[in-house]
Amino acid sequence: MSPKELLYIEDALNHEKHMKTCCTRNADCLQDPTLKNMVSDMAQRHQTLFDKLFQLL
Repeated sequence: MSPKELLYIEDALNHEKHMKTCCTRNADCLQDPTLKNMVSDMAQRHQTLFDKLFQLL
């Protein structure tokens, strides 16, 4: 991979990590079970995307 491609993957990894953290934090604050589950699912999807991108390395 070129240095530019590695920088792109690093940015994407950081973005997915940040989004997972935000979703997890917000899910913890929610009282409505339906919304809490939806945001928790979003956090899991961001973790899955992070894992897939990390495997590219």
